[in-house]
Amino acid sequence: MSGVNWVFTPDTEFELDALAAFVNTTPGLGASRAEDLGSIAQALDFYRTWQWTGTRPATAGDLADLHAVRHTLHDLWAVARRGEADLVDRVNALLRDYRALPQLARHDNFGWHIHAVPIDAPFATRVAVEAAMALVDLIRAEQTDRLKVCIAADCDSVLIDLSKNHSRKFCDTACANRTHAAAYRARKSTR
Repeated sequence: MSGVNWVFTPDTEFELDALAAFVNTTPGLGASRAEDLGSIAQALDFYRTWQWTGTRPATAGDLADLHAVRHTLHDLWAVARRGEADLVDRVNALLRDYRALPQLARHDNFGWHIHAVPIDAPFATRVAVEAAMALVDLIRAEQTDRLKVCIAADCDSVLIDLSKNHSRKFCDTACANRTHAAAYRARKSTR
């Protein structure tokens, strides 16, 4: 396809971005640094924002399951730094534990893509498995170095670097601007 600028297929890139956004709902991470999945309303907002289909989170138990999955997925950034073999083990465990069974699906504005759990699976299960499936593509392409943590001094948010040259360093524009402004002020003060 001429003119395509994807690093991965569009559904994989979308899922990788959703994975980072999901992890960044953790208290201390993301733009708000607050608990961004502290209520069913917030979980439903995440569900809608990232265009999930199937079972919606509806109970305190669903929320607790999302928090547990979020913790597991957040750990994958540290695991990736230890090496590809450890990441492969963790991703395989997610796929095995949640009984992933990949199947082709097409809905909404997405072309053919893979769903790996039934549409009626709990939302936390779908989040875990869809994240694992996207990470499978990252691992197969030997691109696990795209799992990064923001380099801003006051930020630990995670990011997926989907730039062609692996150059993304900040989780968002605010962190980049804050860091660049601080560097500018430091240069000015030393003159």
